[in-house]
Amino acid sequence: SLSMDATRVCSEVPGSSKSTVTSLTESTSRTETINGSHEFKISGYSLAKGMGIGKYVASDTFMVGGYSWAIYFYPDGKSPEDNSVYVSLFIALASEGADVRALFELTLVDQSGNERHKVHSHFGRTLESGPYTLKYRGSMWGYKRFFKRTLLESSDYLKDNCLLVRCCVGVVKSHTEGPRSYNIPVPVSDLGHQFGKLLESGKGVDVTFQVDGETFPAHTLVLAAPVMETDGFDYLKESCPCLLSELLEYVARLSEHSLTSTGQRKELYADGGDGNGRRVKQRLL
Repeated sequence: SLSMDATRVCSEVPGSSKSTVTSLTESTSRTETINGSHEFKISGYSLAKGMGIGKYVASDTFMVGGYSWAIYFYPDGKSPEDNSVYVSLFIALASEGADVRALFELTLVDQSGNERHKVHSHFGRTLESGPYTLKYRGSMWGYKRFFKRTLLESSDYLKDNCLLVRCCVGVVKSHTEGPRSYNIPVPVSDLGHQFGKLLESGKGVDVTFQVDGETFPAHTLVLAAPVMETDGFDYLKESCPCLLSELLEYVARLSEHSLTSTGQRKELYADGGDGNGRRVKQRLL
């Protein structure tokens, strides 16, 4: 594929001796092919022969690159000047389109198994004038003198009165890519639910509250989490209906050193003291 990238440019600012780098946006033009193939079996060749110059049998249509295509085989040739000496083979644009650029490959299959196929291809080689352009519906690419008929009828391409044709089409398309932005959906946080499960399990409890003679285990890390204007805080209130919201808010504002565990479980009381009757100094977090 072809690509053209914008580059960064330096420019002088008027009245300044220093150069500055201007900020540029970037885009890339990409030209590539959208490929597709179709296999067309022509059964009863001897019956098709003699239908007349310019007469054809056609494959079913097939889609490649947003366009419809068909293979046309002329048993007696396409042009009167060839006088039925050659068979003709073409690929045609079968849908509406203007200036459709494409690469083509037409293959007459060797049915003996020797892989000596007759191939005419745009693929894998340098094209002097670029891809072929089809101007309108019915435009064709192919060969009026694809194969001499007498040689074809005595060759390994004809087997059981059948011919096998393969066609590959590569539609050329261009598009420009600019700066990309990505929208990544962020799942709703279930932190409060996880905190609730942690509290219910009793694992890692390192602080205990006593309120009106009732004991409540807790985790200092959970209490110190910035758990006040979030759904998690509301979840804890609902999961612990006996524990007043004011108490949780009060404990969450205690100084960090008063909440940090020293390896021993602490008991904090609603009046701001610890289990030894000492007052706990508070500080806004």
